[in-house]
Amino acid sequence: MLESLRLSAQTSSPVQNYINYLHDKYINLKEGNVADYIPELAKVYPDWFGICLASVDGKIYEVGDTNQSFTIQSISKAFAYGIALEDNGLDKVIDKVSVEPSGDAFNSISLEEGSGRPFNPMINAGAIAVVNLIQGVTPEQKFNRILERFSQYAGRALSLDRNVYESESKTGDRNRAIAWMLKNFNIIEAHQDPMNAIDAYFRQCSIAVNCRDLALMGATLANSGTNPLTGQVCLEPKYVTNVLSVMGTSGMYNYAGEWVFRVGLPAKSGVGGGIVAVLPGRLAISVFSPRLDKLGNSVRGIAVCSDLSANFDLHLFNAPTSTSPIRLSHNASQVSSSRLRSPIEVDFLSKQGQRIRLYELQGNLTFSTTEICVREIVEGVKGIDFLIIDFKRVLGIDPAACWLLANLFENLTESDSFEVVLTHLDSVRPFEDYIQEKCSDRLSQKVKLFIENDFAIEWCETQLISRELSPLHLLEEFCPLQEQQLCVGLSEEEIRCLHSFLELRSYSADDVICHKGEKADEVFFLLKGEVMVVISLQDGKQKRLATITPGMAFGEIPLVGIFERTADIIVPRHSECYVLSKVQFERLSVEQPALKGKILTNLCRILFERLRKANKEIEFLCH
Repeated sequence: MLESLRLSAQTSSPVQNYINYLHDKYINLKEGNVADYIPELAKVYPDWFGICLASVDGKIYEVGDTNQSFTIQSISKAFAYGIALEDNGLDKVIDKVSVEPSGDAFNSISLEEGSGRPFNPMINAGAIAVVNLIQGVTPEQKFNRILERFSQYAGRALSLDRNVYESESKTGDRNRAIAWMLKNFNIIEAHQDPMNAIDAYFRQCSIAVNCRDLALMGATLANSGTNPLTGQVCLEPKYVTNVLSVMGTSGMYNYAGEWVFRVGLPAKSGVGGGIVAVLPGRLAISVFSPRLDKLGNSVRGIAVCSDLSANFDLHLFNAPTSTSPIRLSHNASQVSSSRLRSPIEVDFLSKQGQRIRLYELQGNLTFSTTEICVREIVEGVKGIDFLIIDFKRVLGIDPAACWLLANLFENLTESDSFEVVLTHLDSVRPFEDYIQEKCSDRLSQKVKLFIENDFAIEWCETQLISRELSPLHLLEEFCPLQEQQLCVGLSEEEIRCLHSFLELRSYSADDVICHKGEKADEVFFLLKGEVMVVISLQDGKQKRLATITPGMAFGEIPLVGIFERTADIIVPRHSECYVLSKVQFERLSVEQPALKGKILTNLCRILFERLRKANKEIEFLCH
């Protein structure tokens, strides 16, 4: 099971990690034999092994012999069926080929009683009838149409493996017999030469592909018929469902029933060693391994697809939507914390804040949705030192998503300079438990947890500042009056004069300086420590609006009028302030009007900077 897998740091992509793991897991699986009824297929190296996964938006994960060429064989039947549907329409194709599982071997000579129709397009009789329906009179004309369309699916020019074609043609008498039988029942009509269809069929099965090609061909079906890399429409969307349906019921030879029961994905296998499986709207999986079981399916291919489906919950009948779970993403230069910082720190964070990035997740996290999220993070992690993941709006998370995220965090934190920070983890208790129980001690100790994003961003900002600026800068505990923001531009004489109007006060941790609703009649100059401006929410929790640090003023409302306090101001740790009362400020207005004017000018500048910051963040968040 997925929970027992050892997390790997080979790559920053958990999906790539997992298919690497599957490749390692089954590389020594030597069961099965290569197909030998076609002499040329008997010559292939039995231990080639490639795995490829392609998403509907064009992301490809691959490992092993994914560029090794092999012949497509019976996998071609599914894609040829789509061509016949486009060339003739559904009704005419159904009139010639049924869509019922046969329960017989793929090369059985059996037709529907009465109609003479082949049971479905995935057995040889049905596939030959399908090829006969494809536009073209000569075998060359039919094959050229097939090859052109298959190349569009693969996103590159494919070609015929002539040696395999000639070998199939020399040993294909059983298929010729099937073609004549179809002629007898007028499935191949009187004016048509059945040997044209059979020759085109031999060529179709002998098209050379690789594992990556098959994954893209499958992803094209998953993407409603459009190649996710080239944007080429390869099959009309209305026929994609028909193709996937027959793949689901008949694509895996006599194993089709158990396949859909256990794996639950429309799929098609071929005796060349390939398997392609499709999860509509999301992804495709292809595996190439020539060792076949007694039914003609790749042994390793079935094992890999079974593990992927089970561990990543890919079964078609349990398929959630695969929209991105990322609600919002921003860095700390776009939206900073509520901690009001010194001009030096503000300037530094405006330039370096992009090294802190936050992702807000939402909805249900499954393999397919989380894979999108993980991919975006992996692709955007360059230049990032701090990654914050917010789980507040996550409704649920399954084991596959837990594994993907944990693996991602394990990889990222391999660097001692990279920090992963998680917020609102109480919303997804299973993931918190997963980290504690299933992940390495290093990861569980390395990941930082915060209740809210604001505190997480603040912590990251402080860490970044401490790395790049002088550590002493963050340890400044006292800011004298002449360095206060409200005192910018004041002369020494004006500072001495202002000092005579002020009262020094000390506050202990947890003191409340002001309560919401109280009359605002004092202004505070913070000399030492810090204070927080908070409001109480309906659920009883407190929300921080700002953290004030030495050098800053708070409670400035009395400078511009008579109002009530709109929030509580609390003291997290011992702090010292100068206090300018409303009475003293009015006295200052009379005795030192120029000094008052400078203080109000500074206040306007400070409020303008705060408003500009707020407007910038609101504009970004509402964009």
